[in-house]
Amino acid sequence: MKINDTNRVSALNHYRKQSHDYQAQTDKLGKKKDQLQISSQAKEMLEIQASEKINSIEKQERLEQLKEEVNSGTYRVADEKLVDKLLPYFRQIDEE
Repeated sequence: MKINDTNRVSALNHYRKQSHDYQAQTDKLGKKKDQLQISSQAKEMLEIQASEKINSIEKQERLEQLKEEVNSGTYRVADEKLVDKLLPYFRQIDEE
């Protein structure tokens, strides 16, 4: 078996030259930083999600307060609110 041109490194040199040229080009342009853009719809969704989380916390705190009041016997129903809610129901029953 005969091997010709054992000192043939021109293909390797060509590859190295291309690699070096590419690095030089990227260095000239400067390295770009990654950027993140959030659409206005996504921003709105994030705001809604944050406000729902705050509302959820407030509701949970109010629920705990009501539980404590009921358990201790200090919870008082507002008479006017109760009448406002029940009155339409009783009027509907009278009409039937």
